[in-house]
Amino acid sequence: MFEGLAVAELEKDWVEYPVLHLDLNTEKYDTPEVLYNKISEVLRFWEEKYSCCGSNLSLPMRFERVIRRAKEKTGRNVVILVDEYDKPMLQAIGDEALLQEYRSTLKGFYGALKSMDSCIKFALLTGVTKFGKVSVFSDLNNLNDISMDHRYYDLCGISEADLHQYFDDEINGLARANGKTFKQACEQLRLDYDGYHFTYDTPGMNNPFSILNTLSKQRYGSYWFETGTPTFLVELLQKADFNLEQMSSMEADADTLGSIFNDDNPIPVIYQSGYLTIQDYDSEFGLYKLGFPNREVENGFLKFLLPFYTAKRNTSSAFEISKFVADIKSGNADGFMQRLQSFFAGAKSDQIAKDTENWFQNVVFIVTSLCGLYIEAEHQTSNGRIDLLLKTDKYIYIMELKYDGSAEEAIKQIDDKGYALPWQADGRTVIKVGANFSSSLRRIEKWIVC
Repeated sequence: MFEGLAVAELEKDWVEYPVLHLDLNTEKYDTPEVLYNKISEVLRFWEEKYSCCGSNLSLPMRFERVIRRAKEKTGRNVVILVDEYDKPMLQAIGDEALLQEYRSTLKGFYGALKSMDSCIKFALLTGVTKFGKVSVFSDLNNLNDISMDHRYYDLCGISEADLHQYFDDEINGLARANGKTFKQACEQLRLDYDGYHFTYDTPGMNNPFSILNTLSKQRYGSYWFETGTPTFLVELLQKADFNLEQMSSMEADADTLGSIFNDDNPIPVIYQSGYLTIQDYDSEFGLYKLGFPNREVENGFLKFLLPFYTAKRNTSSAFEISKFVADIKSGNADGFMQRLQSFFAGAKSDQIAKDTENWFQNVVFIVTSLCGLYIEAEHQTSNGRIDLLLKTDKYIYIMELKYDGSAEEAIKQIDDKGYALPWQADGRTVIKVGANFSSSLRRIEKWIVC
């Protein structure tokens, strides 16, 4: 997420050395020729800069010659900086033949780092996934993975201390522009953009792209998501029939976080891409608790997911969600359910998971999460779990959602298990909703509000 900024800063630090900077983030790699041409063009630039001929040779041999020639011409060892080393392979997910082509090309190209080790002063390669450990860099034994190293936790991002050391004047301007106090502006910055942890027991880091845009434009926004979210993440989630609700409280060990993607568990790539971050660590069992780092990521990612799971377009989702919120705040449970019903209607076959029940639960989770209300899924009571609990300042909604059952059965469960009892003296109006989703109809068949 923040690798480009880190590499750009490092390039300034090595100005007295010959720097070879390769940025693979600027192409759409849909054929092997695109990757070859991208690398060849960068090599041609370096060859001209260091008076090195070799365009008739293979990419790895040209890379070796450039490194050697750069050292000979400057008298100094070379600095290698690579942005998004794995982007071509990420774009080939699902196409094994193309993935193998990219793997073969990059493995040979990066192999020059080992053969020319004596000519290299420093090398930094950034990317999303851990392809490096199992394929692309399998011939190398001189790389040090610093992804979860405590010593480098603040290499990427803006710390809270840095934010106040350098940007207090801008934060004051942000506060004035939005009718807030300085303290309130800081709190919203923290909620929206802070919370990235690259290892456990370290301070949170702010997203620099979003922070700098917010302070520059004096408006809060989802700036990182305006740069685009890769669709391969959604494809992995859908292929695995992943239950999205688990993303907010996922647990994983270090081996899982450091592994590459697979069809059964997309979490490693979701984490490595920055959509989940480390929130806690259980040292006894070696388990990391993951979750969304902040509101920008959670809301932005769920908004991005919505059109992939329902018939709603990106352009209409914000309007639709605002209507959901209005219904819930006004006590209009029937209106809420009717709108929810429309999110299932018209969904295409490729949007519906093999596990229809999981698809149903994912749509409900996305919609209710985007409403921005106090939402608690599967709330534990002494007699069982409530499927969905929504709270506003005036209403408490207790929802039981059946799959191929009946709405009457759902209401009966709420009453029989006394789900509403904890809120009898709350002062807010309790609204019970029982609904049934039909797998054959692929929609909510019936609901009862009482």
